[in-house]
Amino acid sequence: MSFITLASATLPSVPLDFGGNKDRILDSIRIAKEKGATVRTGPELEIPGYGALDHHLEGDTFLHSWEVLAEIISNPICEGMLCDVGMGVRHRNIRYNCRVLFTFRKIYLIRPKMSLANDGLYREARHFTAWAKPRVLENYYLEEVIQRITGQKMVPIGDGILSTVDTALSCESCEELFVPMNPSIASGLNGAEIILNSSASHAELRKLRERLELIANSTRKLGGIYVYSNATGVDGEARMMHDGSSMIICNGKVLAQGSQFSLKPVEVTTAVIDLEQVRSYRSSISRNVQAAAQPDFPRIECDLRLSRPAEDMWFSDVQPSHEIELKIMDPMEEIHMSTAVFLWQYLCRTNSPGYFLALSGGLDSSTVALFVFGMAKLVLQTINDGEESTLADLRRLVGNKNFVPKSPREIVSRLLHTCYMGTVNSSDETRSRAKALSEKLGGYHSDINIDEAVQAHESIIEKTLNFRPKYITEGGSPQESLARQNIQARNRMVVSYELAQLSTTARKLPRAGAALLVLGSSNVDEILRGYYTKYDAGSADISPLGSISKTDIRRFQRWAMEKWDLPILRSFIEATPTAELLPLSAGVQNDEDENEMGMTYDELSVFGLLRKVDKLGPWSAYLRLLGEWKHRPGYENSPRKIAEKVKRFYRFYAINRHKTTIITPSVHLSAYNPDDNRHDLRPFLYVVNWPWQFGKIDRHVEELERKMGERQ
Repeated sequence: MSFITLASATLPSVPLDFGGNKDRILDSIRIAKEKGATVRTGPELEIPGYGALDHHLEGDTFLHSWEVLAEIISNPICEGMLCDVGMGVRHRNIRYNCRVLFTFRKIYLIRPKMSLANDGLYREARHFTAWAKPRVLENYYLEEVIQRITGQKMVPIGDGILSTVDTALSCESCEELFVPMNPSIASGLNGAEIILNSSASHAELRKLRERLELIANSTRKLGGIYVYSNATGVDGEARMMHDGSSMIICNGKVLAQGSQFSLKPVEVTTAVIDLEQVRSYRSSISRNVQAAAQPDFPRIECDLRLSRPAEDMWFSDVQPSHEIELKIMDPMEEIHMSTAVFLWQYLCRTNSPGYFLALSGGLDSSTVALFVFGMAKLVLQTINDGEESTLADLRRLVGNKNFVPKSPREIVSRLLHTCYMGTVNSSDETRSRAKALSEKLGGYHSDINIDEAVQAHESIIEKTLNFRPKYITEGGSPQESLARQNIQARNRMVVSYELAQLSTTARKLPRAGAALLVLGSSNVDEILRGYYTKYDAGSADISPLGSISKTDIRRFQRWAMEKWDLPILRSFIEATPTAELLPLSAGVQNDEDENEMGMTYDELSVFGLLRKVDKLGPWSAYLRLLGEWKHRPGYENSPRKIAEKVKRFYRFYAINRHKTTIITPSVHLSAYNPDDNRHDLRPFLYVVNWPWQFGKIDRHVEELERKMGERQ
């Protein structure tokens, strides 16, 4: 029996941080070696950073990647190890997304990616070309900086199997796992016992189990060892969150799994496996006829022995790995951990002294405040676990080299400035709720009125147009009333940025002069519907809620109320949602009222999924809902009501689509995120009444009603 220790590194994807990426890669190799590993793989494009986007088109990116590889490959830490790192490679003037397999001062293989991710958040085909020659190797002429170290002039590039003294390995990168005929099937049938998969898969609520089970199933029929490495943390656009969960699987059984979300700069997951498990498993399943018929793969000879005999295990503390249960977070914990990592890494990379939040006393902005508190909880936990880099980052951000936090509130007190911006239309209830929550979480809170600014703007408009608009409750038109409401919302945005700019200076903080980052609080359903004011208080530097539904926001508050012992949240959960932009004499305005928004938040989520995930236009959405909503309360046996709701959604979507061109960046957590800048590339200039589509729906409704009448 021969036992092999394999290592999967989970690293952050930091675009163009060549020095930092190099140090983290070397650190992961060191940790892997200390754990007895002889094979180490890491995330996709880990040298330049997966999220470098159009920088992957630049010659400098390839040059610096080779320079970094030269420093890694010349480091003695690689001796005796088979290392697999990711970078872009230009071969015959074509750019490829590649894995480079090497040991100390020697490269064995450059393996290009054969299937590129090119949908949703991904644009790989814009930057790279898929390798189109299965089972073909060509000669790659190495850069001089590598030639000087390795003495090699050429190395193989292409699709092959690496044959070591004791086993055989092949690669597949991220998207290749998800295609119907993934490359590891062919290479596994041809004798590759270990598959190395480097990925940059993004987090999405409630989707991790599907991905992890797909990875586990990849070896269930085929047999073999699968080493999956995923990136972690925020990418360069602050829109994609990589969620780690690297794994090592043998014959369909998960033997090791890394953290789903973490602040650790380097995490290495290892497993110890007997190679005989693969061979005996494969010989006992129905794969051998297909394996015998497989066309041969080109082999690259590797002089490394990666395993050690069983007798050596007797004299070591290393134990063979056994099957474990997949660790899948509760969706509310996913929200907490993903937003905590997002907020913390955004602060660290921008070197900002903290956040500013317009806290209205409502559900959305209070949830953003909870996210900052959750960030503080994770930071404190990571520090208490001994992660010195997190403590060093915290001290740098707050400007105190001796700061040692004892509670999340201490961290929040230094990193969050909240402000209630009232007007004559604000209530004492929302004002007191905002103040109480900020104090409970530890924030520095301001309570101000912005009536003077609003009145100044209204005075300018009145002088310019010789016209004074009125609220609808005062006899004004809907457009007049909307204009008066919007000027309040937009003033809050202007005041937010000025307060964020001056907060550290006025408070004489250690980092006086550094501006706080402004947090927005728009949720994904309101963005989809366009139910917000363009350039209002939702316009900010980042928006942690921007891809989370209103339904999940309520669920999260209930979860936090229980898990974090915050009974104060009950008042936010039970409060009537209102923007308080109309005079108090109008009574409490319910912003979630059917007449106000045109549909419920639950219905918005349904339409979001139909439009984006299922890719249905108005006609197909109408047909789908005829079946699904036939017995839904309020729509029973009424195709006309369903049709009107469909038309209402698509009309408002078309009218307000232009707003998504300026929405604040948010981490992608929702499959129907309408982010125009990255995820949802649809027009923003429509014929808003959809005459062809709506006409077809109307005719169908009339025909259904005629048939229903005949049956009565």
